[in-house]
Amino acid sequence: MSDQDISTDLQERVCAAAHQPTAVCIRGGDSKAFYGRTVAGEVLQVGGHRGIINYAPTELVITARAGTPLSELEQALAAHRQMLAFEPPHYGEGATLGGTIACNLSGPRRAWAGAARDFLLGCRLINGKGESLSFGGEVMKNVAGYDVSRLMCGAMGTLGVLLEVSLKVLPRPEAEATLCLQISDSEALGQLHTWARRCLPISASCHDGSELSLRLSGTQGAVDAARKRLGGEAVSDSELFWQRLREQRHAFFHTQKPLWRLSLASDTPPLPLDGKWLYEWGGALRWLISEAPPRMVRAAVEKVGGHATLFRGGDRDGAVFQPLPAGLLKLHRNLKQAFDPHGIFNRGRLYPDL
Repeated sequence: MSDQDISTDLQERVCAAAHQPTAVCIRGGDSKAFYGRTVAGEVLQVGGHRGIINYAPTELVITARAGTPLSELEQALAAHRQMLAFEPPHYGEGATLGGTIACNLSGPRRAWAGAARDFLLGCRLINGKGESLSFGGEVMKNVAGYDVSRLMCGAMGTLGVLLEVSLKVLPRPEAEATLCLQISDSEALGQLHTWARRCLPISASCHDGSELSLRLSGTQGAVDAARKRLGGEAVSDSELFWQRLREQRHAFFHTQKPLWRLSLASDTPPLPLDGKWLYEWGGALRWLISEAPPRMVRAAVEKVGGHATLFRGGDRDGAVFQPLPAGLLKLHRNLKQAFDPHGIFNRGRLYPDL
């Protein structure tokens, strides 16, 4: 079946589901099935809609079908010493471009380079009426008006079926090195904020409870100068370390207990919650392994203006994402009504009534 036939078939199946209406569960590589609330419905397999449509290395733009494996995309970019600067985690060999955008997941470089949504230039999708819609473009100057395409980032497939995605890419750094320092979490937070005010080529950070790991990226001269300035011990296999962290194969993540993903201001002091902690993104992303009641975790995070997501484990039929304030929930409902008026896509993946 040709790509055009696959696209037409998907559109026809969505039209049929909307006419019933019948709940649809969108599935690509199934590598992110653990993320979000439990979804029921007729499976709409989109992984077959794959392939790179256009790649212009000199323009730093790539467009691919949503079912394209991330590994295929990254191999094409690596051949030109380019990369997806937000370092998306795969969480499995079947990871696709569409699933990455739908979940808006970013890796260790996110705090310094930007999130997945920051690199999204445009997309094509099928809405809940079975219509094929295009938003944005393939160059920055074409992205004008309401940036509708970025609404798809983090929507978890509740607004439509992604067909094509255009992304801005960046050159790979000339040199990289990783340093390890033996300091506490509170000391690490203080140091990271001090270093943030200086001209240092830091591109990732991780504190796992006893050690602070820092990645330096840039020209060889800048990396060498920063290494001398910061001190610490060099990590022999820098790339492997950050890959293991990105894919949650770091020893910290080897647990059957609930794993929480906490997002808050990077200068927030360590929270008074029992459990095991790992800090990323200069302190703005904090992973917590804890069996504390969800209400206790969320209350502690909400008190400091952050939000908490039950990333793995725990009750997947309950409140996985931070409850929304009334005004924000209304906006979400309005968007859902506009894109998916029959409520067929990934029902309840984000919140019970969306």
